[in-house]
Amino acid sequence: MYIIVGLGNPTNEYKNTRHNVGFSVIDAIAEKYDISVLEKKHKALIGKGFIDGQKVILAKPLTYMNLSGESVRELVDYYKIDEKEELIVIYDDISLDVGQLRIRKKGSAGGHNGIKNIIAHLGHDTFMRIKMGVGEKPKGYDLADYVLGHFSEAERKIMSESAEKASDAVKVMMNESADAAMNLYNKKVSS
Repeated sequence: MYIIVGLGNPTNEYKNTRHNVGFSVIDAIAEKYDISVLEKKHKALIGKGFIDGQKVILAKPLTYMNLSGESVRELVDYYKIDEKEELIVIYDDISLDVGQLRIRKKGSAGGHNGIKNIIAHLGHDTFMRIKMGVGEKPKGYDLADYVLGHFSEAERKIMSESAEKASDAVKVMMNESADAAMNLYNKKVSS
């Protein structure tokens, strides 16, 4: 079984912001595989279903970004998965161009508070992740204002296509390996 967690902030105020791309990818996966993500459990909205015959739990933590680890820890403990092999976390990354994907099997939080909290709760940084590029913060912008801001119309189109790619990447990570997904998806996006 795999647990696929998309990071974001609950409430409509944050819907479709840069910081909520993890939620958007979970929504895309849920739609593609007809999984309803409405059950409130483990400090998250979760949905159970199958991707290519493999059981999955889709999760959108409701703890707000900076406490995402609380929900992830509960999910990992309750479903007794091996988080090094069966957990995939999807989140925004300002060091990547809009729409660019970067798949990793481990690594530091890179300044991302949600990932920092997950690492703190798991006690290690070895779990699969898909970073979704949301573009670099413009000079003079406050970081919080930038990541809580919305995409332009052109960026929304790119991000929608990227959510589809991330959904496909999850399938490759589950059926083949994170390495196979890295070879396919860790490429620069041509604008």
